[in-house]
Amino acid sequence: GETVIGTGTRIDNLVMIGHNCQIGRHNLLVSQVGFAGSVSTGDYVVCAGQVGVADHVHLGDGAIVGAKAGVHRDMPGGQTYLGAPAGPVAETTRQLMALKRLPDLRDTVRQLEREMAELRRRLDGPSDTAESAAA
Repeated sequence: GETVIGTGTRIDNLVMIGHNCQIGRHNLLVSQVGFAGSVSTGDYVVCAGQVGVADHVHLGDGAIVGAKAGVHRDMPGGQTYLGAPAGPVAETTRQLMALKRLPDLRDTVRQLEREMAELRRRLDGPSDTAESAAA
């Protein structure tokens, strides 16, 4: 199919736009953005450097996609998206912050497991010895 680029759209260097794409008006596609076939965008969409958009995906009016994001599903307009896979900025930021805490959380869980094992040993220990002494 035919690829159509809307009026006022700015396309930076090394941007690849696949077949049958419908790019809206006044979009900004920064360096090394890649659109697979049949991608469509609304108006005033911004894709920062190295964004990749999978085939048959739609980016709504005013969507902003942060650098190096990987978009594999439709994104409603008026929001900012980050990450791979791309998601709303608040959700993605929360996930990244949680990811930073994983090593400490893993250590905490290991310590709690050791403490629980010790408590179980203490609870189970006296009843076993009392039963064996009575026999």
